[in-house]
Amino acid sequence: MIEQGRGTKEWQVVELLKTTTAFFVQKQVDEARISAELLLASVLGLDRLGLYLNHNRPVYPGELEAFRALCRQRLEGKPVQYITGEQFFYGLPFFVDKRVLIPRPETELLVEHALEFLGHVSAADVSEAALHLLDIGTGSGCIAVTLASRLPCLMVTAIDISTEALVVARNNAERHGVADRIRFLHADLFSLPDERGLSAPFDVIVSNPPYIAEDEWAGLQPEVRLFEPQLALTTRDGIECYHAVAEVAPSLLKSGGMLCFESHADAALKVAGIMERWGFSSVAVMKDYSGLDRVVSGKIG
Repeated sequence: MIEQGRGTKEWQVVELLKTTTAFFVQKQVDEARISAELLLASVLGLDRLGLYLNHNRPVYPGELEAFRALCRQRLEGKPVQYITGEQFFYGLPFFVDKRVLIPRPETELLVEHALEFLGHVSAADVSEAALHLLDIGTGSGCIAVTLASRLPCLMVTAIDISTEALVVARNNAERHGVADRIRFLHADLFSLPDERGLSAPFDVIVSNPPYIAEDEWAGLQPEVRLFEPQLALTTRDGIECYHAVAEVAPSLLKSGGMLCFESHADAALKVAGIMERWGFSSVAVMKDYSGLDRVVSGKIG
């Protein structure tokens, strides 16, 4: 990395990025270049574009030491998002730490599908009444907050079994000015509906539930296995959540309402079959940006 023995040498942004990237590559750090860019951008209070617009900017000793400290964490395998405390999702910055799963780009497809459906519902509703959405397993709140920020008429109920995750989700809702339209509930998806009620019926239910089987956990990348919350990722067989949600969803949705899941690519057709067995029609499987089956949706009534 950057050796202290280099004495009083003054580093510039572009040289520091080049040197750090080469060191990360040597140490087999995933996404070496992006890692170096995001860590340095965090220290300097810039975005990645800003780094290159200021490529000749000097990096002062205090900044260099802070950068070196972040790089040491990255070398230990800690995800960049947990080091910087931020991940962008659908164009918005979200605070993340070890209490929540890091939002993935493929989950943006679920948001796009929900937005498209809700847009059609809103256009057909001449009364302009509020739309209602239930987010099951909200985690960082990335889905709930993004949809609420895009649709001013949307009222959201967001649930999670983790009280710690709900704290993060509330913070993100406040950050983006939508906390007044999102009701956060501590609830177990296997116990829905519970005694507090969920303000049903909903126009849409979305869920990115745990879908990795427990026996796959040991084979996951160390960055995931050692740092991300297993509660948000695994169940015994990886399919239980889909059964539980699909069973209760018809009683929570309006007639014509939509249930939309994110799924393990290998299980998407199985999830589609589960939804059909519980009475959903127009069940469709959509591919993510890598061409893998990722989102499964269907309508009720």
